[in-house]
Amino acid sequence: MELFTPLTRPLAAWRDRLLGRGDAACTVPILDGVLQPNQRLETAAVAWAAPTGSLELRDLVSDGRQLWLADGPRLRALTPQADGRLASEERLVAAGPITALCALPERLGGGVAYAVAGREVQILGGSHHGRRWTGLAERDFTAVNGLAAGGDALIVTDASAQHAPDDWQRDLMSLGASGRVVRLGLAPVDDGKDRSDRVLADGLRHPFGAVAHGSALWVSESWRHRVVALGAGDRPSPVLDQLPGYPSRLAPAGGGGFWLTVFAGRTQLVEFVLREREFRQRMTASMPPELWIAPQLRPPRSFLEPLQGGAIKQMGVLKPWAPPRSYGLVIRLDAAGRPLASLHSRVDGQHHGIVAAAECAGALYVLSRGAGRVLRLDLNTLAPETGA
Repeated sequence: MELFTPLTRPLAAWRDRLLGRGDAACTVPILDGVLQPNQRLETAAVAWAAPTGSLELRDLVSDGRQLWLADGPRLRALTPQADGRLASEERLVAAGPITALCALPERLGGGVAYAVAGREVQILGGSHHGRRWTGLAERDFTAVNGLAAGGDALIVTDASAQHAPDDWQRDLMSLGASGRVVRLGLAPVDDGKDRSDRVLADGLRHPFGAVAHGSALWVSESWRHRVVALGAGDRPSPVLDQLPGYPSRLAPAGGGGFWLTVFAGRTQLVEFVLREREFRQRMTASMPPELWIAPQLRPPRSFLEPLQGGAIKQMGVLKPWAPPRSYGLVIRLDAAGRPLASLHSRVDGQHHGIVAAAECAGALYVLSRGAGRVLRLDLNTLAPETGA
């Protein structure tokens, strides 16, 4: 049967396009069960707000004692205070926007790894202070949007070979599938451990963050709306798929499991546009990205923005059940990848574009890039519903 696979695959794709099913379907999973909408992100306390443009905030991680925030080119250390606020201290101004962060554990030498403009990975502090990488396997980094500690290495998600991190909408509209996951060895030279740098997976559709899970890695694959597991020498295998939005970074949760952030919601109209090649090409060539029929990181701000279907507004008020051009969502997963609970900022809210979450000092901190805010939720109040 393998001999006929290359012949039958185009026929199956043609059949799906004709009948509107499989990869050609425009359906979107509904928010139901543990994903039923609520207002927990929208009503969360604001622990820190950006003094500059909201879209400058790109990543948030915890080292167990404090938080590290990427604020444009500035690396900030955020320390929890008794009143729930975060005290900010600027630690670094990079040569470009910081697009990803990772607080390295002591077993990897400590310090903070950060990506500059998606093209260079550097380490601040610790035993690897000053180390830098600009690419691997004869390919430069282009869109580094996620860093994670895995085993004896630093794990890098490079989302695209053509489009920079802030050009993610164009990568979606061009059906980008050039992302990869890279391993950068950090073990000491004399301990006999693997220090090799290598590509763990290639041809992914916008990988956006990774997390170590035992001997495997879990990686968000945004444009395929899923989380996949990468093992030694294995092809990516789905852990959680058919998500109602585009997943971004993962972070460990206390008591086991993970927090999965979702930076935008899916709509049937966008799914339809993704299947219309000529329309997409004309739209992206003639209009600014903020006016595309595409997901966004923040709520509508212009009357020129396109409608996403019916029931958008009534009496001039944006309704919470309208199609989610932007949305705020965090999903609590157990160790097997099953959703346990969710935190939402609905369509009529402001805390959209959720790109990172991290636990620190008894609280869950969530980064809303769309609002330019770091939100705080008490883990004690989350525990009854999330199992955290």
